[in-house]
Amino acid sequence: MSKSIQSIKERLKAIHSLTDPTIEEFRQDSRKGVKQALVAFENRLKKEALIKEKYQEMSIFEKMGYESGHEWIAGIDEVGRGPLAGPVVAAAVVLPKNEEILGLNDSKQLSEKKRELLYAQIQEKAIAIGIGIIDEKTIDEVNIYEASKLAMIQAVEKLAVKPTYLLIDAMTLDLPIQQEKLIKGDARSVSIAAASIIAKVYRDDLMKQYDKLYPGYGFDHNAGYGTKEHLLGLAEKGVTPIHRKTFAPVKNYLL
Repeated sequence: MSKSIQSIKERLKAIHSLTDPTIEEFRQDSRKGVKQALVAFENRLKKEALIKEKYQEMSIFEKMGYESGHEWIAGIDEVGRGPLAGPVVAAAVVLPKNEEILGLNDSKQLSEKKRELLYAQIQEKAIAIGIGIIDEKTIDEVNIYEASKLAMIQAVEKLAVKPTYLLIDAMTLDLPIQQEKLIKGDARSVSIAAASIIAKVYRDDLMKQYDKLYPGYGFDHNAGYGTKEHLLGLAEKGVTPIHRKTFAPVKNYLL
């Protein structure tokens, strides 16, 4: 008695190689549903191969660091430079040397669902995670660029291990630690990508909490950026305590 098409599909989900002997057995099955399942299986393997290849490409800077004798390498990124409200959040992440977290990429290139899944994996597998938060008052005092640096430094200082090598997205930090500044680093380094995901999910969750305190601005889905809904909220409700008062158009409402 032949296997059901559904059982074959389930079996294919657990196979990760074209050389598995079961595949040849399924190829002998003339049913259209089985042939379609095999095409879907092959497409999945191609996609998985590309993801693994991408991960290897994005691990180059980490591998160079390990080869230079560094044991703890931290990737650092920040989220929240552009919003009109809320803090800037940075994360520092030390990933395990011999374990992959496939799918890591610049958080902006990922769907919310994918970010959440990767966030959970990073939390589970990372050697250490540090988070830095600089509030809107400090942002107004020192400017957003300097505040971003402060958040990154804070994130590094909160790591449970002391890194000897930092990979940083487009920034140089005033720390006595060897570091490399990578332009668009969140798309070039797995450690920086992990940091961007941690920072993004953490800040988005924070802004969802602020939405409950200050409804009417859309913080739960615009993360404090100047969307039409947010600007309408400013016009109708005014400036909240978490707004950045040196940012236009917020400062215009204060005048």
